[in-house]
Amino acid sequence: MDADITLTVDGQERTVTVDTRTTLLDALRERLGVNNPKKGCDHGQCGSCTVLLDGRRHLTCLALAVAHDGAEVTTAGGLAGSDGGLHPVQQAFLDQDGYQCGYCTPGQVCSAVGVLDEIEQGHRSHVTDDLEADPELTDEEVRERMSGNLCRCGAYAGIVAAVKQAGQAGAA
Repeated sequence: MDADITLTVDGQERTVTVDTRTTLLDALRERLGVNNPKKGCDHGQCGSCTVLLDGRRHLTCLALAVAHDGAEVTTAGGLAGSDGGLHPVQQAFLDQDGYQCGYCTPGQVCSAVGVLDEIEQGHRSHVTDDLEADPELTDEEVRERMSGNLCRCGAYAGIVAAVKQAGQAGAA
């Protein structure tokens, strides 16, 4: 069974007809030609398909497109400023050598933006020591929150440094 859905992808409203079994990842990549989110494991284990869905990080390979009709999707490609400049998280990934081969990078960048927003909003994680205080942007906190995104090149040190750089610059 097919359904017409409308998504706002990187600021542009897009309408597409999808089979109701189509994942959001396949709708983006195969139907709309948005290739920033990557198809890695297709089982929600690697994070390469992460986007910001209505402002929160989300694995698109585990989401049915029809369940998100009307949603706002921001990919790594949609994070750039109105002047076309890099988002502070993207710049931090460059500065801290967090890109490596780049396959996981769009998902890592979207997840990092979501992580910084969660910390700014005071969301605690599994490793937050003081549940009464606002979480701090520590290495342990970044590693825990980014643990759903795998980098097969092993750029984790650069990625942690990039998230901290962007967070200290107020990139959330």
